[in-house]
Amino acid sequence: MNILLVDGHPDEGRYCSHLLDLYEAALPAGSAVTRIAVRDMQFSPNLTHGYRKRTDWEPDIAAFAEALDACDHVVFAFPMWWGAEPAMLKGLLDRVMLPGFTFAYHDKDSWWDRNMAGRSADVIITMDTPPIFLWLAYGNSIIKRWKGQILGFCGMKPVRILPLGQVKFGGAEKHAAKWTAKIEKLARTVRQAEPDKKQPRRDTFLNRKEA
Repeated sequence: MNILLVDGHPDEGRYCSHLLDLYEAALPAGSAVTRIAVRDMQFSPNLTHGYRKRTDWEPDIAAFAEALDACDHVVFAFPMWWGAEPAMLKGLLDRVMLPGFTFAYHDKDSWWDRNMAGRSADVIITMDTPPIFLWLAYGNSIIKRWKGQILGFCGMKPVRILPLGQVKFGGAEKHAAKWTAKIEKLARTVRQAEPDKKQPRRDTFLNRKEA
């Protein structure tokens, strides 16, 4: 399997990187791993013209799109800040997850094609909010958004979300063994991609400008 690991923390050497280390070490033998840290990428996170006008992809954006297109399974790890992912990761989604690439609107109805079908995803979210409070107070909004409005919207399935909190006040140390076991279980149980459902490579789009 081709596995893409995406480190969404804007700082290096943080807990998210450690969790991805654990995940990578527990992957089945023979997995081909590509690892990208969003903080090391050079790009504008602002989709200036929305979908009205195309702008060029920077080399790092094009390389990320190639890796996403080629993968069978993608893993995102990031901290939750103000109920969402860090700004640079959100900007990466805006720049890459475009109509014609990860999905395609229909011309004559309100539906769309899910161009990431055949791929699966895991999302690891660290946070200072206890998961029970995220559910009771906020309705698991970030989980629903990543599962349904981002990755699921583009056809990835299954999308498994692992919220880890409370990290502060010694939570990471207290729950280290339990969280490590959960990370390792995710990695060991990555579902093999379904070649019959995986969309063909979109080389034409990857060589074009952005919407």
